[in-house]
Amino acid sequence: MQNQSRLEILAFTDPVCTWCWGSEPVLRKVETWYGDAVRIRYVMGGLVEDIRAFYDRANDIGGDPERSNAQIARHWLEASERHGMPVRIEGFRLFSAETVSTYPQNIAFKAAELTNPGLAARYLRRMCEASAAEARETGRQEVIIELASDVGLDVAAFIGHLKDGSAETSFQKDMETTRRYGARGFPTFVFRYGERETMLRGYQSFPAMQAVIDALSGGRLQGRAPETAPENLLGFIRTYGRAAPVELATVFDLAIGELETMLTGLAETGLIRRVEVGNGYFWEFMSLPVCDAESGICTL
Repeated sequence: MQNQSRLEILAFTDPVCTWCWGSEPVLRKVETWYGDAVRIRYVMGGLVEDIRAFYDRANDIGGDPERSNAQIARHWLEASERHGMPVRIEGFRLFSAETVSTYPQNIAFKAAELTNPGLAARYLRRMCEASAAEARETGRQEVIIELASDVGLDVAAFIGHLKDGSAETSFQKDMETTRRYGARGFPTFVFRYGERETMLRGYQSFPAMQAVIDALSGGRLQGRAPETAPENLLGFIRTYGRAAPVELATVFDLAIGELETMLTGLAETGLIRRVEVGNGYFWEFMSLPVCDAESGICTL
């Protein structure tokens, strides 16, 4: 039996699913409000095995890779207008003759998880950013490896898990879990508390997730809203590295106008900076230059 002081959320996802990207503000709010009482575990669902044999009737996506890129870009832009997370459609090219599947991104997450479980969620987030907000072709091995380096993974160990088949084996286990739960669309969320489970399909609001957590735990698990102080906004951005305005507004229950006033003040101190991406922007933490004698790298 699971620890009765903690609830687990299985988040069935794919690194290039736009509504999974749109769920980031809500998941970060769950993490912030509930802390160690709720654990989010990502399960890779493998959205597209081969775009040439794939067809999304609702959005007319599938078939020819280049045609699909144009259709996906349009769909992501429409979704962004609803969920608020930034996307870039200029130069968008997720698929090509060489990269026809999202399985490489799924397997890369499992390689990150095997390499360093503590950095796996950060790596998944970095892949999502690169795919959605930077229009990078994240199915290419060179990009996958570069993103691993971005988040501080041991690159040699990471590549080793990609090459020896262990990451792919781990991905297949996730696919078995996905099939067992009948998670046919992403995102899908399974809430577990002890022996009790509830599934929610598709994009969910924070009140919906909060209601499920309360119902399953019998009111034992209560989220706590963070104080809307500039230092708490700074702490959140420092923890995650960067955040879109909708994430901060969602987590701290702030109107965009009030939020921007506070963030502009923090930016004037040099602690954070605004980074333009696609049709939006991130607020990014500005760390002091640090030189690591062991790695031989100086970072800003």
